[in-house]
Amino acid sequence: MESVELVVDAKATLGEGPCWDEQAGKLLWVDIVEKRVHIHDPASGSNRVIQLDQEIGAVVPRTGGGLMVVLRNGFYALDLETEQLQQIVDPEADQPGNRFNDGKCDPKGRFWAGTMDLKEKVKEAGKLYCLNVDGSLRTMEVNVTTSNGLGWSPDHKVMYYIDSPTKQVAAYDYDVATGSISNKRIVVELGEGEGFPDGMTVDEEGMLWVAQWGGFKVSRWNPQTGERLSYIPVPAARASSCAFGGENRDELYITTARTGNDEEYPLAGGVFRVKPGVRGLPTYSYGG
Repeated sequence: MESVELVVDAKATLGEGPCWDEQAGKLLWVDIVEKRVHIHDPASGSNRVIQLDQEIGAVVPRTGGGLMVVLRNGFYALDLETEQLQQIVDPEADQPGNRFNDGKCDPKGRFWAGTMDLKEKVKEAGKLYCLNVDGSLRTMEVNVTTSNGLGWSPDHKVMYYIDSPTKQVAAYDYDVATGSISNKRIVVELGEGEGFPDGMTVDEEGMLWVAQWGGFKVSRWNPQTGERLSYIPVPAARASSCAFGGENRDELYITTARTGNDEEYPLAGGVFRVKPGVRGLPTYSYGG
């Protein structure tokens, strides 16, 4: 079993949403609570921090340059030179108690991201949205409690999605041309004492890598059988998400959170890296 290496000792309150920027050769990730975008350069070991004024759920590269982010109040473009934000759309302006959480781009460059209750008290307050490349927005799923990990199968025919409190990974038939989803079914279920499924990524073999919040690990699952194939121990209780990166996409980056377990797990809130012996799929950028 491979052991993880600490690459950024960030002590992040809520590290999340790692995303490999293939063009820049850098790892993008966020600290939701501290309202920060982090840009880690493995070549130099540097970690640039961009301070924002709202909680940030996810960050993705943008084909035309800069980044796209989802903040408490919707979708924004982020200029890397000026660090200025430009709001694209806020679908939940009438729900000030909600914020955006995890998000990811699909193979056609659409940006998917979902919402949740800011204080994690209200069940099914969130939705899953898809921002099309033309800037129009669609609501894809409703009655979501904690919108989290997303992923697509290597053949682009299946989309995977996590609403964390269900302790399940759902799969949908996915139409890459239109971005529509249908035929929801459950493909993975976490057992007792395993924590909650959080962020997720998919490898070249179509297996799912799921960060287990409260489970001290990232696990690899076969969505055809629902079986756990292997896992990577993480030296922090709250593994929050994972993404493949590196020149060969053979390095798995793992984000963690530091909420409530600082003394016991000194590396909590760090970003870790491991070579799990399999490659990931390409990271898709927002095409708009």
